[in-house]
Amino acid sequence: MSDVPDGRGVLVRILRVGVDGTDKEINAAEYGAAPDGYDFLVIGHEGFGQVEAVGPNVSFLRPGDFVVATVRRPGKSLYDAIGLQDMTTDDEYFERGINLRHGYLTEYYVEDEQFIVKVPQGLKDVGVLLEPMTVAQKGITQAYEIQRRLKVWRPRTAAVMGTGTLGLLAALVLRLRGLEVTAFGRTPEPYLNARLLEAIGATYVNTAERSITDAVKQSGRFDLIFEGTGSSAVVFESMQAVAKNGVLVLTSITGGDKRLEVPADRINLEFVLGNKVMVGSVNASRDNFETGVRDMSQAEAEYPGWLRQLLTDPVRGLDNYRDLFERLQNPNGAIKIFCEVSAS
Repeated sequence: MSDVPDGRGVLVRILRVGVDGTDKEINAAEYGAAPDGYDFLVIGHEGFGQVEAVGPNVSFLRPGDFVVATVRRPGKSLYDAIGLQDMTTDDEYFERGINLRHGYLTEYYVEDEQFIVKVPQGLKDVGVLLEPMTVAQKGITQAYEIQRRLKVWRPRTAAVMGTGTLGLLAALVLRLRGLEVTAFGRTPEPYLNARLLEAIGATYVNTAERSITDAVKQSGRFDLIFEGTGSSAVVFESMQAVAKNGVLVLTSITGGDKRLEVPADRINLEFVLGNKVMVGSVNASRDNFETGVRDMSQAEAEYPGWLRQLLTDPVRGLDNYRDLFERLQNPNGAIKIFCEVSAS
Protein backbone atom coordinates (compact mmCIF):
# COMPACT_ATOMS: atom_id res chain seq x y z
CA MET A 1 0.00 0.00 0.00
CA SER A 2 3.05 2.23 -0.20
CA ASP A 3 1.95 3.60 -3.57
CA VAL A 4 -1.00 5.42 -1.93
CA PRO A 5 0.13 8.71 -0.30
CA ASP A 6 -0.32 9.71 3.33
CA GLY A 7 -1.05 6.20 4.60
CA ARG A 8 -4.58 6.15 3.12
CA GLY A 9 -4.14 2.87 1.23
CA VAL A 10 -6.71 0.08 1.47
CA LEU A 11 -5.98 -3.49 0.36
CA VAL A 12 -9.12 -5.16 -0.96
CA ARG A 13 -9.67 -8.81 -1.80
CA ILE A 14 -12.01 -9.14 -4.76
CA LEU A 15 -15.10 -11.30 -4.24
CA ARG A 16 -17.17 -10.62 -7.35
CA VAL A 17 -16.84 -8.64 -10.56
CA GLY A 18 -19.75 -7.91 -12.88
CA VAL A 19 -19.25 -7.56 -16.63
CA ASP A 20 -21.26 -5.63 -19.20
CA GLY A 21 -21.23 -4.31 -22.76
CA THR A 22 -18.32 -1.99 -22.04
CA ASP A 23 -16.16 -4.96 -21.05
CA LYS A 24 -17.21 -6.78 -24.22
CA GLU A 25 -16.15 -3.82 -26.35
CA ILE A 26 -12.82 -3.47 -24.55
CA ASN A 27 -12.16 -7.21 -24.86
CA ALA A 28 -12.76 -6.84 -28.62
CA ALA A 29 -10.20 -3.98 -28.73
CA GLU A 30 -12.91 -1.50 -29.73
CA TYR A 31 -12.34 0.80 -26.78
CA GLY A 32 -10.09 1.50 -23.80
CA ALA A 33 -6.39 2.12 -23.26
CA ALA A 34 -3.74 0.66 -20.97
CA PRO A 35 -2.16 2.74 -18.19
CA ASP A 36 1.17 4.40 -18.91
CA GLY A 37 3.97 1.87 -18.77
CA TYR A 38 1.75 -1.15 -19.50
CA ASP A 39 0.89 -2.96 -22.72
CA PHE A 40 -2.28 -4.45 -21.23
CA LEU A 41 -5.37 -3.27 -19.34
CA VAL A 42 -6.93 -5.20 -16.45
CA ILE A 43 -10.63 -4.81 -17.15
CA GLY A 44 -13.65 -4.97 -14.84
CA HIS A 45 -15.20 -1.82 -13.40
CA GLU A 46 -18.00 -3.46 -11.38
CA GLY A 47 -15.97 -4.75 -8.45
CA PHE A 48 -17.12 -5.91 -5.03
CA GLY A 49 -14.69 -6.99 -2.34
CA GLN A 50 -13.65 -7.19 1.29
CA VAL A 51 -11.00 -5.12 3.06
CA GLU A 52 -7.90 -7.12 3.97
CA ALA A 53 -5.68 -4.37 5.44
CA VAL A 54 -5.62 -0.60 5.81
CA GLY A 55 -2.93 2.06 6.04
CA PRO A 56 -2.25 3.99 9.28
CA ASN A 57 -4.29 7.03 8.26
CA VAL A 58 -7.40 5.26 6.97
CA SER A 59 -10.28 6.69 8.95
CA PHE A 60 -13.52 4.82 8.27
CA LEU A 61 -12.66 1.39 6.86
CA ARG A 62 -11.53 -1.69 8.77
CA PRO A 63 -10.45 -5.22 7.77
CA GLY A 64 -13.52 -7.32 7.09
CA ASP A 65 -15.63 -4.47 5.69
CA PHE A 66 -17.40 -5.10 2.39
CA VAL A 67 -16.65 -2.40 -0.17
CA VAL A 68 -17.08 -1.18 -3.73
CA ALA A 69 -14.63 1.21 -5.36
CA THR A 70 -15.72 4.03 -7.63
CA VAL A 71 -14.59 4.04 -11.27
CA ARG A 72 -13.47 7.54 -12.32
CA ARG A 73 -10.22 9.05 -11.06
CA PRO A 74 -9.38 12.77 -11.02
CA GLY A 75 -7.87 14.59 -13.96
CA LYS A 76 -6.99 18.27 -14.23
CA SER A 77 -10.29 20.14 -14.61
CA LEU A 78 -12.02 22.22 -11.95
CA TYR A 79 -14.66 19.51 -11.57
CA ASP A 80 -12.02 16.87 -10.93
CA ALA A 81 -10.55 19.08 -8.21
CA ILE A 82 -13.83 19.11 -6.26
CA GLY A 83 -14.52 15.37 -6.52
CA LEU A 84 -16.79 15.49 -9.58
CA GLN A 85 -14.48 13.71 -12.02
CA ASP A 86 -17.59 12.17 -13.60
CA MET A 87 -18.28 15.74 -14.83
CA THR A 88 -14.75 16.34 -16.13
CA THR A 89 -14.16 18.65 -19.07
CA ASP A 90 -10.77 17.05 -19.78
CA ASP A 91 -10.39 15.28 -23.12
CA GLU A 92 -8.39 12.56 -21.36
CA TYR A 93 -10.12 10.81 -18.49
CA PHE A 94 -9.24 7.94 -16.18
CA GLU A 95 -11.57 5.04 -15.44
CA ARG A 96 -10.55 1.90 -13.59
CA GLY A 97 -10.98 -1.09 -15.84
CA ILE A 98 -11.95 1.06 -18.81
CA ASN A 99 -9.41 3.71 -19.71
CA LEU A 100 -5.83 4.36 -18.53
CA ARG A 101 -6.32 2.69 -15.13
CA HIS A 102 -6.39 -1.02 -14.27
CA GLY A 103 -9.69 -2.49 -13.12
CA TYR A 104 -10.97 -5.07 -10.67
CA LEU A 105 -11.01 -8.38 -12.58
CA THR A 106 -8.12 -9.58 -10.45
CA GLU A 107 -7.56 -11.07 -6.98
CA TYR A 108 -6.63 -7.90 -5.07
CA TYR A 109 -6.36 -4.17 -5.58
CA VAL A 110 -5.04 -1.24 -3.54
CA GLU A 111 -6.84 2.10 -3.51
CA ASP A 112 -7.04 5.37 -1.62
CA GLU A 113 -9.93 5.26 0.85
CA GLN A 114 -11.51 8.37 -0.70
CA PHE A 115 -12.48 6.20 -3.69
CA ILE A 116 -13.93 3.32 -1.67
CA VAL A 117 -17.52 3.04 -0.44
CA LYS A 118 -18.53 0.78 2.42
CA VAL A 119 -21.34 -1.68 1.76
CA PRO A 120 -23.46 -3.01 4.69
CA GLN A 121 -23.11 -6.69 5.48
CA GLY A 122 -26.79 -7.12 4.67
CA LEU A 123 -26.02 -6.27 1.03
CA LYS A 124 -23.02 -8.56 0.62
CA ASP A 125 -24.93 -10.96 -1.66
CA VAL A 126 -25.95 -8.17 -4.07
CA GLY A 127 -23.15 -5.63 -3.61
CA VAL A 128 -21.75 -6.35 -7.07
CA LEU A 129 -24.81 -4.53 -8.45
CA LEU A 130 -23.85 -1.23 -6.80
CA GLU A 131 -21.75 0.16 -9.66
CA PRO A 132 -24.45 -0.29 -12.34
CA MET A 133 -26.98 1.01 -9.81
CA THR A 134 -24.97 4.25 -9.58
CA VAL A 135 -25.46 4.97 -13.29
CA ALA A 136 -29.22 5.03 -12.69
CA GLN A 137 -28.75 6.99 -9.47
CA LYS A 138 -26.76 9.73 -11.15
CA GLY A 139 -29.11 10.16 -14.10
CA ILE A 140 -32.25 10.30 -11.98
CA THR A 141 -30.64 12.58 -9.37
CA GLN A 142 -29.56 14.93 -12.16
CA ALA A 143 -33.16 15.13 -13.38
CA TYR A 144 -34.37 16.18 -9.94
CA GLU A 145 -31.50 18.64 -9.53
CA ILE A 146 -32.32 20.32 -12.85
CA GLN A 147 -36.00 20.58 -12.00
CA ARG A 148 -35.35 22.45 -8.77
CA ARG A 149 -35.77 25.45 -11.12
CA LEU A 150 -39.52 24.69 -11.08
CA LYS A 151 -39.78 24.96 -7.25
CA VAL A 152 -42.64 22.43 -7.06
CA TRP A 153 -41.77 19.75 -9.62
CA ARG A 154 -43.72 16.64 -8.67
CA PRO A 155 -43.28 13.98 -11.37
CA ARG A 156 -45.87 11.20 -11.34
CA THR A 157 -44.99 9.07 -14.35
CA ALA A 158 -41.72 7.74 -15.67
CA ALA A 159 -40.57 5.61 -18.57
CA VAL A 160 -37.46 3.45 -18.72
CA MET A 161 -36.18 2.63 -22.18
CA GLY A 162 -34.43 -0.73 -22.04
CA THR A 163 -34.95 -3.62 -19.63
CA GLY A 164 -31.46 -4.98 -19.12
CA THR A 165 -29.60 -4.65 -15.83
CA LEU A 166 -29.46 -0.84 -16.00
CA GLY A 167 -33.10 -0.51 -17.02
CA LEU A 168 -34.26 -2.77 -14.20
CA LEU A 169 -32.22 -0.83 -11.65
CA ALA A 170 -33.48 2.51 -13.00
CA ALA A 171 -37.06 1.24 -12.73
CA LEU A 172 -36.35 0.20 -9.14
CA VAL A 173 -34.95 3.63 -8.23
CA LEU A 174 -37.97 5.37 -9.75
CA ARG A 175 -40.41 3.06 -7.98
CA LEU A 176 -38.66 3.73 -4.67
CA ARG A 177 -39.32 7.42 -5.34
CA GLY A 178 -43.02 6.66 -5.77
CA LEU A 179 -43.37 7.12 -9.53
CA GLU A 180 -45.59 5.09 -11.85
CA VAL A 181 -43.09 3.34 -14.12
CA THR A 182 -43.47 1.91 -17.62
CA ALA A 183 -40.48 0.00 -18.97
CA PHE A 184 -40.04 -0.63 -22.69
CA GLY A 185 -38.19 -3.68 -24.04
CA ARG A 186 -38.06 -5.83 -27.15
CA THR A 187 -38.50 -9.32 -25.70
CA PRO A 188 -41.87 -11.08 -25.81
CA GLU A 189 -43.33 -12.58 -22.66
CA PRO A 190 -42.89 -14.89 -20.82
CA TYR A 191 -39.82 -12.90 -19.83
CA LEU A 192 -38.04 -12.88 -16.47
CA ASN A 193 -37.28 -9.16 -16.69
CA ALA A 194 -40.97 -8.40 -17.23
CA ARG A 195 -41.88 -10.48 -14.17
CA LEU A 196 -39.28 -8.62 -12.12
CA LEU A 197 -40.72 -5.28 -13.23
CA GLU A 198 -44.22 -6.38 -12.32
CA ALA A 199 -42.97 -7.51 -8.89
CA ILE A 200 -42.04 -3.90 -8.03
CA GLY A 201 -45.26 -2.47 -9.47
CA ALA A 202 -43.92 -1.37 -12.86
CA THR A 203 -45.52 -2.06 -16.25
CA TYR A 204 -43.70 -3.81 -19.09
CA VAL A 205 -44.34 -2.94 -22.74
CA ASN A 206 -42.97 -5.10 -25.55
CA THR A 207 -42.14 -2.68 -28.37
CA ALA A 208 -42.41 -5.46 -30.94
CA GLU A 209 -46.14 -5.50 -30.18
CA ARG A 210 -46.76 -1.88 -29.23
CA SER A 211 -44.55 1.05 -30.18
CA ILE A 212 -43.46 3.78 -27.79
CA THR A 213 -45.60 6.22 -29.77
CA ASP A 214 -48.70 4.01 -29.45
CA ALA A 215 -48.10 3.54 -25.72
CA VAL A 216 -47.86 7.32 -25.26
CA LYS A 217 -51.14 7.82 -27.11
CA GLN A 218 -52.79 5.43 -24.66
CA SER A 219 -51.19 6.48 -21.36
CA GLY A 220 -49.96 10.02 -21.99
CA ARG A 221 -46.46 11.47 -22.01
CA PHE A 222 -43.97 10.90 -19.23
CA ASP A 223 -42.65 13.38 -16.67
CA LEU A 224 -39.26 11.62 -16.56
CA ILE A 225 -37.69 9.28 -19.10
CA PHE A 226 -34.53 7.30 -18.45
CA GLU A 227 -33.08 6.07 -21.73
CA GLY A 228 -30.41 3.36 -21.76
CA THR A 229 -30.93 1.17 -24.83
CA GLY A 230 -27.87 2.10 -26.89
CA SER A 231 -30.19 2.96 -29.79
CA SER A 232 -30.25 6.50 -31.19
CA ALA A 233 -33.61 5.72 -32.80
CA VAL A 234 -35.09 5.14 -29.34
CA VAL A 235 -33.52 8.42 -28.17
CA PHE A 236 -35.47 10.37 -30.78
CA GLU A 237 -38.66 8.46 -30.03
CA SER A 238 -38.14 9.30 -26.37
CA MET A 239 -37.78 12.99 -27.18
CA GLN A 240 -41.35 12.88 -28.48
CA ALA A 241 -42.64 11.08 -25.36
CA VAL A 242 -41.58 13.68 -22.76
CA ALA A 243 -44.36 15.64 -21.07
CA LYS A 244 -44.33 19.40 -20.54
CA ASN A 245 -41.79 20.36 -17.86
CA GLY A 246 -40.39 16.86 -18.27
CA VAL A 247 -36.83 15.53 -18.35
CA LEU A 248 -35.20 13.02 -20.69
CA VAL A 249 -32.03 11.45 -19.27
CA LEU A 250 -29.71 9.91 -21.85
CA THR A 251 -27.19 7.24 -20.85
CA SER A 252 -26.80 5.43 -24.20
CA ILE A 253 -23.36 5.27 -25.80
CA THR A 254 -23.89 5.31 -29.59
CA GLY A 255 -20.63 5.18 -31.50
CA GLY A 256 -21.97 4.39 -34.96
CA ASP A 257 -22.98 6.58 -37.92
CA LYS A 258 -26.70 5.78 -38.15
CA ARG A 259 -28.85 8.28 -40.05
CA LEU A 260 -32.48 8.88 -39.13
CA GLU A 261 -35.36 10.91 -40.48
CA VAL A 262 -37.09 12.69 -37.59
CA PRO A 263 -39.78 15.43 -37.27
CA ALA A 264 -37.11 17.93 -36.24
CA ASP A 265 -39.29 21.06 -36.32
CA ARG A 266 -41.97 19.50 -34.14
CA ILE A 267 -39.46 18.12 -31.63
CA ASN A 268 -37.77 21.51 -31.35
CA LEU A 269 -41.09 23.37 -31.03
CA GLU A 270 -42.39 21.07 -28.30
CA PHE A 271 -39.16 21.27 -26.30
CA VAL A 272 -39.24 25.07 -26.37
CA LEU A 273 -42.95 25.55 -25.69
CA GLY A 274 -43.02 22.74 -23.14
CA ASN A 275 -39.97 23.82 -21.09
CA LYS A 276 -38.54 20.34 -21.59
CA VAL A 277 -35.01 19.23 -20.69
CA MET A 278 -32.71 16.63 -22.21
CA VAL A 279 -29.50 15.80 -20.32
CA GLY A 280 -26.66 13.39 -20.89
CA SER A 281 -25.33 11.42 -17.91
CA VAL A 282 -22.20 9.28 -17.72
CA ASN A 283 -20.42 7.47 -14.89
CA ALA A 284 -21.11 8.46 -11.27
CA SER A 285 -19.71 10.31 -8.27
CA ARG A 286 -19.14 9.08 -4.74
CA ASP A 287 -22.49 10.61 -3.72
CA ASN A 288 -24.24 8.40 -6.26
CA PHE A 289 -22.54 5.31 -4.81
CA GLU A 290 -23.69 6.28 -1.32
CA THR A 291 -27.29 6.93 -2.38
CA GLY A 292 -27.13 3.64 -4.28
CA VAL A 293 -26.30 1.84 -1.04
CA ARG A 294 -29.29 3.48 0.65
CA ASP A 295 -31.66 2.58 -2.18
CA MET A 296 -30.43 -1.00 -2.31
CA SER A 297 -31.00 -1.28 1.44
CA GLN A 298 -34.52 0.12 1.00
CA ALA A 299 -35.15 -2.28 -1.87
CA GLU A 300 -34.13 -5.24 0.30
CA ALA A 301 -36.69 -4.08 2.87
CA GLU A 302 -39.54 -3.35 0.43
CA TYR A 303 -38.88 -6.07 -2.16
CA PRO A 304 -36.94 -8.80 -0.32
CA GLY A 305 -34.88 -10.99 -2.63
CA TRP A 306 -35.62 -8.92 -5.75
CA LEU A 307 -32.04 -7.76 -6.32
CA ARG A 308 -30.68 -11.30 -6.00
CA GLN A 309 -32.79 -12.37 -8.96
CA LEU A 310 -30.79 -10.06 -11.22
CA LEU A 311 -27.63 -12.11 -10.57
CA THR A 312 -28.47 -14.78 -13.10
CA ASP A 313 -25.13 -15.97 -14.48
CA PRO A 314 -22.17 -16.60 -12.16
CA VAL A 315 -18.85 -17.81 -13.55
CA ARG A 316 -16.59 -19.24 -10.86
CA GLY A 317 -12.91 -18.36 -10.84
CA LEU A 318 -10.67 -16.06 -12.87
CA ASP A 319 -9.33 -19.09 -14.73
CA ASN A 320 -12.73 -19.38 -16.44
CA TYR A 321 -12.49 -15.94 -18.05
CA ARG A 322 -13.17 -17.42 -21.51
CA ASP A 323 -16.52 -18.72 -20.28
CA LEU A 324 -17.22 -15.29 -18.77
CA PHE A 325 -16.80 -13.55 -22.11
CA GLU A 326 -18.54 -16.26 -24.10
CA ARG A 327 -21.61 -15.68 -21.92
CA LEU A 328 -21.22 -11.94 -22.37
CA GLN A 329 -21.06 -12.40 -26.14
CA ASN A 330 -24.13 -14.67 -26.13
CA PRO A 331 -26.16 -13.70 -23.04
CA ASN A 332 -29.19 -15.89 -23.88
CA GLY A 333 -31.53 -14.13 -21.46
CA ALA A 334 -28.93 -13.40 -18.78
CA ILE A 335 -29.45 -10.27 -16.71
CA LYS A 336 -26.17 -9.87 -14.83
CA ILE A 337 -23.15 -11.98 -15.72
CA PHE A 338 -20.44 -11.90 -13.09
CA CYS A 339 -17.27 -13.62 -11.96
CA GLU A 340 -17.11 -15.24 -8.52
CA VAL A 341 -13.47 -14.48 -7.85
CA SER A 342 -13.36 -15.75 -4.26
CA ALA A 343 -15.66 -16.62 -1.38
CA SER A 344 -16.43 -14.17 1.43
